[in-house]
Amino acid sequence: MARRKKKLKIRALLGLIVIIAILVVGSYMGYNYLFQDNNSTNNSTNNNNNNGSNNQVEKPKEDEVYNLSLLATGDALIHNAVYWEYAIGDKNTGPYNFDGALDYVRDIVSEYDIAYYNQETPIAGGNPSGYPRFSTPSEFGDAMIKAGFNMISTATNHTIDKGENGIINFYNYLKGKDDIVYNGIADSEEARNNFIIGEKNNITYTMLSYTTSTNGLPVPDGKDYLVNVYDADQVKEDIEAVRDKVDVLIVAMHWGVEYATNPNDSQKEIAEYLADLGVDIIIGCHPHVLQPITWIDDTLVMYSLGNFISNQYGTDDYNKLVGFMATLDITKTVTPDGEVTIDIDNLGGELIFTKYNGNPITTSNHDGHVVIPFSKMTDDRYLSDYQRIYKKYSDVLESMGTDLNIASLPTA
Repeated sequence: MARRKKKLKIRALLGLIVIIAILVVGSYMGYNYLFQDNNSTNNSTNNNNNNGSNNQVEKPKEDEVYNLSLLATGDALIHNAVYWEYAIGDKNTGPYNFDGALDYVRDIVSEYDIAYYNQETPIAGGNPSGYPRFSTPSEFGDAMIKAGFNMISTATNHTIDKGENGIINFYNYLKGKDDIVYNGIADSEEARNNFIIGEKNNITYTMLSYTTSTNGLPVPDGKDYLVNVYDADQVKEDIEAVRDKVDVLIVAMHWGVEYATNPNDSQKEIAEYLADLGVDIIIGCHPHVLQPITWIDDTLVMYSLGNFISNQYGTDDYNKLVGFMATLDITKTVTPDGEVTIDIDNLGGELIFTKYNGNPITTSNHDGHVVIPFSKMTDDRYLSDYQRIYKKYSDVLESMGTDLNIASLPTA
């Protein structure tokens, strides 16, 4: 469990001022009462004796406790083989319906107040495209939101694949969605600095999204607002602008080395920096494979949650096809004097697997892409040797010493 105390709220200070005022007035009235003439005192005493006392002992105030649940998963990497599978028209132009890809996870995602994922490939408009310059059909975003995802990070190494117009199209798509917290792209400096704050169960939260790479594609001069490329000074400025406005601050980091199962020195350095700035939760993406989950003081760090869905090839023990849906509970406690404490605990989640038809370690054509939790795998028709794979990647997630309540395999 991690606990972070916040500064005294303004309303608590106001409450303290009111209490002081009451004490002053009470003292004044007590002074007058003590120095009234004896007759008044006697009359008052007689009246009290006749009428009895109506005074009641006030019960001490109790803490106010609020709860929020969060689920976070990795990269939605929509290759052309994925959107071809879900075409309900021409496979290259659509329309599309991706609901079937989420049939096994929808009931899990919908249980959580906040459900995060990383939209690795931009919803850039026009005809969709795959590697190396992606544009994802908007119907994929629709399916994810319909399934319950309501927090989306957008700053990735592919964000600028379709140039400025692609980013503007992506931003306009998100801007038209209600009750979605998103960050990482914008169409102006003003929009970039207008951080979206969500609130549920009296807990406020926001998410900031940054990428350390754009695959060498330049951001247009004077338009840095288009995509949040990681810069330590800018990140500090952003965090300072929003930290005191929310109970929970999440930062999504697109970082690290692809296909590496351990965080590199750069990831660790950035994580330490963000922890020092007071970030509560760091969610990492980009390696496309799982990396450990750990703590830096009171900051939870998920270095990489792997792929949520993709057409990548599991060339090393299905490494690019296994991801994680991390879950946790957030508890906000407000004491009678206004002190706020945020607790993060009950860490766990679901190992997931992108199943498709075709050899997973070759570049052959694949179809039938669907995300399956290991907790719903009843036999090896989903994945051969799935018990060993489950154990291997559970160990990766816990390899930095953090115990996780990972959903177990079903009993036979």
